[in-house]
Amino acid sequence: MRPEKKYLVDEVSGYLGKSDYVFLADYRKVTVADAAEIRASLRAQQAEYHVVKNSILNVACRERKLPELESSWLVGQTAIVVGGRNPSEVAKILTKYFKDKEKLALKGGVLGQSRLSAADVDALSKLPSIEALRAQLLGLLSQPGTSFVRVLQGVPQGLLNVLQAKSEAAPAAAA
Repeated sequence: MRPEKKYLVDEVSGYLGKSDYVFLADYRKVTVADAAEIRASLRAQQAEYHVVKNSILNVACRERKLPELESSWLVGQTAIVVGGRNPSEVAKILTKYFKDKEKLALKGGVLGQSRLSAADVDALSKLPSIEALRAQLLGLLSQPGTSFVRVLQGVPQGLLNVLQAKSEAAPAAAA
């Protein structure tokens, strides 16, 4: 491999090493201003948007032992999105941008060792944020304890209700 190609493969491989996911997009209709806008949106999630050559991306993916990319993904102009800790939030940004501007088309991606189709990336974007998932999990974990305390509280409360009804009924019976 020529040194200039090796340099490009190393550069793309470095991008791929920044996260455990990579999303591929077709940027055919994206202008420089649009690219700057999407980069700014992704920066909030510490994600990066890079335009890469398909053959270089394919070699870099093989070097990093990522799942083989679909041949249809490596047609036309390709941009990759990597970085950041929350792939769901990054997918939300990309799908929202695509729906709003109708310029950036998602081709697919890789998450861990799994290939994701464009539909899978869309489904990933619909997941709640990590904070919401944590809150839901905490709610599920605390629910049995809360129910148990309510049951324990019900026994003395029931006894108190019976005694209250008995005391209210006693003066009425005496009159």
